[in-house]
Amino acid sequence: MRSLLLSVVLLTAIPVSVWAEEPAASNKIAIVIDDFGNGLSGTEEMMELGVPFTAAVMPFLSTSKRDAEWAHKLGNDVLVHLPMEPNKGKPEWLGPGAIFTKLSDEEVRKRVEAAIDNVPYAVGINNHMGSRATSDERVMRIILTVCKERNLLFLDSRTTHKSVIGQLAKELGVRTVSNNIFMDDVYTRGHIAKQALKVQKLVKDNAETVVIGHVGAPGKITSEVLKQSVPVIRQLGGQFVKISELAK
Repeated sequence: MRSLLLSVVLLTAIPVSVWAEEPAASNKIAIVIDDFGNGLSGTEEMMELGVPFTAAVMPFLSTSKRDAEWAHKLGNDVLVHLPMEPNKGKPEWLGPGAIFTKLSDEEVRKRVEAAIDNVPYAVGINNHMGSRATSDERVMRIILTVCKERNLLFLDSRTTHKSVIGQLAKELGVRTVSNNIFMDDVYTRGHIAKQALKVQKLVKDNAETVVIGHVGAPGKITSEVLKQSVPVIRQLGGQFVKISELAK
């Protein structure tokens, strides 16, 4: 079978390449960018990606409302990027309004509802960190019940393989979707470029792909790599969509 080598040369001359043939049908890719809400590096660059993406906005921060309104005005989906307790890490890393497993049922619900109210135009929630909280059935049942009541989806960022979100969401009738790959779990340009190759392969081989990147420390690099990858992904037949189009 004849194949074509497609390459995108990044600013550092690191090649992003895939081996692909013209696909028969389009496969969907949803780009989710986490950590909006505090005017972090790469915010403007991400808003200028030029393709549909989903902005995950942390609540109660200096630019939370501005970033949510900005993304919505561009026609993109907005998520509440809800800070949730990890297995490891300091509480201050999470930011205000975080969900901890030690909280009472009433306090968990109160914090989730306040976070939703603080991020305009949100169509759903995804977890910021949260490896401990997303594996806690009691906590997630409360969060997903609020999602059900407000007709919101939940994107599982998959920060732990012990997540209970899928099974609970099915039981409660909440629309969900799961992350497939992080673009920038390591902040170097070389790693992000290699992740872009993996994203392209996922798009080639799967009907649906969800990829998460970040503003902040890797923001400008990730935005550059994503912009450079867009024509390659389109050549593969990838169709850029909002996260709400994939939630089931």
